[in-house]
Formats: sequence, structure tokens, C-alpha cells
Amino acid sequence: MATTAHIGDAYRDGEGNWNFSGSYDPDDVIFLLNPARIEPTDIAEKERLIQSGARHYSEMLSAEPLPDARYLRLYDMALAANAARVRLDVERLARAIADRPQTAARCVIVSLARAGTPIGILLKRALRRIGIEAWHYSVSIIRGRGIDENALAYIAQRHGTANAVFVDGWTGKGAIRGELDRALASGASGFAPFLAVVADPAGCADLAATFDDYVIPGGLLNGIVSGLVSRSVLSDALVGPDDFHACLAMTEYAASDLSCAYIEAIDGAGDWQPETPPWSAAMAAEIRVAAQATIAEVAAECGVSDRNRIKPGIAEATRAILRRVPDRVYVQRRGDPDIAHIELLADAAGVPVVERNLRSYRAMTIIKDLGGDQQ
Repeated sequence: MATTAHIGDAYRDGEGNWNFSGSYDPDDVIFLLNPARIEPTDIAEKERLIQSGARHYSEMLSAEPLPDARYLRLYDMALAANAARVRLDVERLARAIADRPQTAARCVIVSLARAGTPIGILLKRALRRIGIEAWHYSVSIIRGRGIDENALAYIAQRHGTANAVFVDGWTGKGAIRGELDRALASGASGFAPFLAVVADPAGCADLAATFDDYVIPGGLLNGIVSGLVSRSVLSDALVGPDDFHACLAMTEYAASDLSCAYIEAIDGAGDWQPETPPWSAAMAAEIRVAAQATIAEVAAECGVSDRNRIKPGIAEATRAILRRVPDRVYVQRRGDPDIAHIELLADAAGVPVVERNLRSYRAMTIIKDLGGDQQ
């Protein structure tokens, strides 16, 4: 297990290999991100700058306060309830990846920082357990600005491109799916935009374990369950033409870090009896139509012209309350244990929670319009 002495260190070894694993074991993941000093931006000010078009969201970070004891209890409850399910779903993904000719013997996991990182770690371990040689890198992808081409070139130089699988935790509206497709459309990188996720309520992944929008416990927290690494940042002041995208190494939270404990809790979980049918490509189109219909209906009801203000799915709805300025939250059913943390956050922030039929989603946050609506 990595020690706090290594958190935030990043360097190239004698062979030019990058070494930055945050608070994770370096055998689990290499972040192709460049730790930098990044001053936090106030959440309300960040929202104003984003909506006015003055700054792109990827140029700024807000401070991530530590969760309080009550919220951590909800995280612990979610972990106790769903750890075994996440493990089973990751193993489903591993077996499906092993069935593909391109990845039947070896696989390069390219997780999308940062929600994809814990899933990538678990998937690498699961693949190795069934005899697949696996490597894992976590790279930056940013809505509206593409994927880190320097990171992809680094991976291609060491492993080629044929065995790569892009990994994320879940799908929301499908924005990252679209970004991945656009970034790799020219074929210049050599990578195919094959996306695997655990939960695919948007119906837009190439491979998933389930369509069910359930609580993946890591989605409740931020950096303290993501290797003490912030989301990626891309600005001219921090990222040169030959650099990886930047991030903040959150070393001040080392004493509260749950990253490795989270991985071990999932990896060591017992059996889980599936309660929902597994994901299938045949069903994906039907789910995708339902998800897009829900988003369109909510946009019309709320007068939202920019769909980036709509954050569907439990994890995205949670992140929007934690990081943005929410206007309201829709839920499929109040009192649902999987959204208890969302109701807690919304109540604390004075944000109304409204029951609504959300089809494939169980929660959705609407970002407050601060007058710009140009995200």
C-alpha cells in the first residue's frame, strides 16, 4: 500500500516512465497527470465564470471540504450495502473484456480521471485474477476540450493501441462518451473509442455491467476516495504543449484518505445475488432513447437551454450538489436508501427535492441559472 510520503510525487525514471500514483499503490495505477499548485476558486464565482463564458470549467477548481460525520456514515452504509455488487459488476466487465479478441490475452486499461480510476484499479485486479495481463493508466478527458493527447501518445509508445479499453464509473447524459468519440474520430491516435463502465443508465457505453443507476459508493466522495487527486485541470498557465493535463495533489487530506481502504473493501467483498438483468448491447438503444427523453422533458419543464446544467444519475447529481450551485433535485422516489446522501446534501443546502418519473435514472440535479447559461 502506498504511504503518504509518496502522495503528490511525480517523476520520470531512468527509462522515461512516469511515476505518479497519488495515494494508491503504484502497481494499481499510474496517473498521467501533472501535479501542480492550483489556487481554489469560490464555488459561486466559479459558477458565474462558467455560465458567463468567461472561463471554461476545466480551468478552475473549488476547494473540496471534508465530509462531516453524518455524511461519512451514509458512505459507510452505501459501502456495506453495495461493495459486493460493485465487485460482481467489475468481474462481469473483466469476463466480457476477456471474451473480446483484442483483449483476450492482455489489456491496457485507460481510465478516465477521476471517477474511472477506482474502477480501473478494480478491473485490473479482476483481469489479472483470470489470467489477463493488464496495465492501468488514468488520463484526463474534459468536456469540450477532448482527451489528453500527450497521455495517449505515452501509452501508445509503451503498449501500442490495439488492446486499450477506456474505463469510467458510469454514464450520465453521455457527454464523455461523445467527447471520447470526437477526440478519437480522426484515427490519428490509433485508439478506438471503446468505453466500458459499471453502470450505464444513459445506454451509451460499448460495454457495461448494468443499466441500473445504483450507488457506486466511491461516487459519494471526491478526492479522499480518488487517490487524493483532484479532477483534471487544463489551462495555458499550467499545461504546456508537451505536458500532461494538470491536477492538484490533495496532500493536506492524507490523514482522512479512504482511497486504498475503498479498493480493499470492494475487492474483499463477498458474494452478491444479482437482482437486475445484466447489461446487453441489444437493450442499450432502448435505454438511450428513454434517457434522452427524460433529459429533454426536464429541460423543457425547467426552461434549460444548455443541457450541461442537467446532471442525471446518482453520482452526477451528487457531484453537482457538492461542486456546483444547484437549483433543484429530482428523484425517482424519496426515501430510497441509495439517494439518502443526496437528500441530506440538498436539505443542508436548502435545495428542493422533487419526486418525478426519471425512467432509467434515480436522481438528477439541475444547476442554478446565474444569468449566463453558456456553459
